[in-house]
Amino acid sequence: MKKRTKVMIVGASALALAAGGAGVAGATGATGDSSKPITGQALKEASATALKATGGGQVTETEVGDEESYYQVEVTKADGSQVDVQLDRGFQVVGQSGDGESQASGN
Repeated sequence: MKKRTKVMIVGASALALAAGGAGVAGATGATGDSSKPITGQALKEASATALKATGGGQVTETEVGDEESYYQVEVTKADGSQVDVQLDRGFQVVGQSGDGESQASGN
């Protein structure tokens, strides 16, 4: 085989592998943001617990498998401030933090 033909085959193979890898990453959700929202009955329980812990507000975002706890519920209060409530698998508060605060114990 000529050198030029070999280079073209190697280049085409690399391009095909790169395209295939991007397809796998897209199909598996490997886009850099692996957070999943809480759904179903768990969403109801997590929301009720978080709203009780914050004294009310509106649930604006949820996440399963947060780096700090099993569930995270973001609550926006009437004054516009936000509180992240951290919950364990049993929907017990294990911490919460507000705008610019560090993680605080829920006990």
